[in-house]
Amino acid sequence: LQRMLSIAVEVDRSPTCSSRRIADEIFPFILNIPLRSQREILLNTMESQLLRCRLLELLFQHSCDVPSTSSMSLEKILYFLSHCSVQLHFEDETATWQRWDEMLQYLSLLLMSYQTFPLAEHLRSSLSDRMGLMVQKARPRLQESDNITNLDIQLKMEDFISRMQEVLGEPFPPQIQEKLFLLQ
Repeated sequence: LQRMLSIAVEVDRSPTCSSRRIADEIFPFILNIPLRSQREILLNTMESQLLRCRLLELLFQHSCDVPSTSSMSLEKILYFLSHCSVQLHFEDETATWQRWDEMLQYLSLLLMSYQTFPLAEHLRSSLSDRMGLMVQKARPRLQESDNITNLDIQLKMEDFISRMQEVLGEPFPPQIQEKLFLLQ
């Protein structure tokens, strides 16, 4: 399945458009996956970074009270950090800290997927154009919304941590502390 999805993204002249179409079709099914472990297997084994990034973007858009209309960027990831809620509970017996843990896991995965496709692999270009870019050793162009500062990150993380402290109290479970450190 993962190989077929990866090929389906690459078949189109515009991988960005095909990944959007495929993600829009798959997303409702992801919402119906009952177990976190099953969702994580699906997302972690996804061969197409572009498709994984789009699916995670949809997941966070779904969990925001006011979805962002901007295109995917580092700034949008910070927006998700500030505005997403822990509505991503699929299992009735899941503890609150585990839902926060899952959200942090997906934020980290989104950040890794995003950094892979626009900054390193030119995945916004078609396969034939990408080969030319790789031969030319062309550097991918950053979007203006990718220019974030350390202060932006620090402020958003502090806000996020304070929101988590309101819900979870102190101290955070070790898994949460580790994921917060890695995300920052």
